[in-house]
Amino acid sequence: MASDKISVIVVSESRERLQMAAMVASVGAVSGHRVSVFLSMNALSYFVAGYSPYDIPVEGEFGKLLASKNAPEFMDLFEQAVDLGDAQVFPCSMAMDMLGLKQADMVRYLEEPLGLTRFLDDATGGQVWTF
Repeated sequence: MASDKISVIVVSESRERLQMAAMVASVGAVSGHRVSVFLSMNALSYFVAGYSPYDIPVEGEFGKLLASKNAPEFMDLFEQAVDLGDAQVFPCSMAMDMLGLKQADMVRYLEEPLGLTRFLDDATGGQVWTF
């Protein structure tokens, strides 16, 4: 039997990778999977409350298309995963320490910071995706 657990690790700052991670999380969550997202390194800064996502680097032409075609923003997709499905989004505790961030600095739908060891332990037996 396939696991109903999807774990998504997001470390990239590119629009395309952030978008795909958010799509996997939101579609997985609304399809009945338990989804856990781990935000770290270059991705974490985009989840500080009040951050404007307009200057996100793109890797190629598709990143430009995402903006020009008004695709749903990755931030909205992650929030929908939490609000409409069984998803939790965790900031990396190490990255938060390194960036000098506190829980109160982050967008409302993030859970308490979590370490990578705990996240990977919780991911055991399920699908793991990295972006």
